[in-house]
Amino acid sequence: MTATFEIGLTPWRYDATVRAPLLACQAVRAEALGFHSFWLPESHFAGPSSNPTPLLLLAAVAASTTRLKIATTSYLLPVRNPIQVAEEVAVLDCLSNGRVILGVGRGFRPALFAAFDLPVSEKRDRFEAALAVMRDAWEGKPVATEEGGGGVILSPLPVQQPHPPIWSAAFGPKALAQAGRLGLPYLASPIEPFDRLISNYAAHREALATCAGPVPSDVPVMRSVFAHPDAGARARVREGLEHQMSLIARQARSIGRIAASSVDAVALVGEPSRVADEIARYREALGITHLIVRTQLPGAEEDEILASLAHVAALATAG
Repeated sequence: MTATFEIGLTPWRYDATVRAPLLACQAVRAEALGFHSFWLPESHFAGPSSNPTPLLLLAAVAASTTRLKIATTSYLLPVRNPIQVAEEVAVLDCLSNGRVILGVGRGFRPALFAAFDLPVSEKRDRFEAALAVMRDAWEGKPVATEEGGGGVILSPLPVQQPHPPIWSAAFGPKALAQAGRLGLPYLASPIEPFDRLISNYAAHREALATCAGPVPSDVPVMRSVFAHPDAGARARVREGLEHQMSLIARQARSIGRIAASSVDAVALVGEPSRVADEIARYREALGITHLIVRTQLPGAEEDEILASLAHVAALATAG
């Protein structure tokens, strides 16, 4: 079991119309409870759950907190200019005084690539090329040459040097292999079942052996978590997650993916002591250093989610 263990979380109230005070209030609550980090996804054309610009929202979180790490679960590099990404991430790292964790991804929805006029076949190459440009820019290497021969240097540079931590969301063997070869920690999807995580992390460790740089020590995983003493509340959350999983499974089949069929394979739902035991099992089997708690739980009232988070936060301080 790893000695270092941190727990982060996603907002429990979020949709495309969320206002800065509501988002910041949740982050302040998370910081007061002692959570390590606050995570936002990126999503496009997904109706109320869309979040096309997570860095903008994280700026509001940064302004309202002092210690909490601010993070993206999957910032989509192939659809962006890498110099602009490097600039915006550097500004956010300065704004937050060095609290950014940049989770990056490639994207998978056909509509995304069609809207951004990006051939799906190019997404991995563009991801890797963008990452190389961003790393060079953050290290102060010239990103272009001015007329007369002078180099153009990124400004400001990020507070964290050589750059903020970069984690890679990955789904499938090609993405896992690429993340390992590039020396990036693998951030597992919340819909990957436990048994598949074991094989995925093993494949990622094999790929890490081929990376040219230092091997990262961070091993993060994201799970839906509900730790609550009330059996009725737990039953409602289980029922909500089962319905949610059936929708995800249909969407996954439409793009050639397979989703888990059991709530217990992808979520930690139970009495606080049982959830503590399950977290220990994840740490023992996978060596995880960071658990990112997915808090948007269908079937749960807000006060029940907050009660669950208090129990989960206590697990983090207990180590």
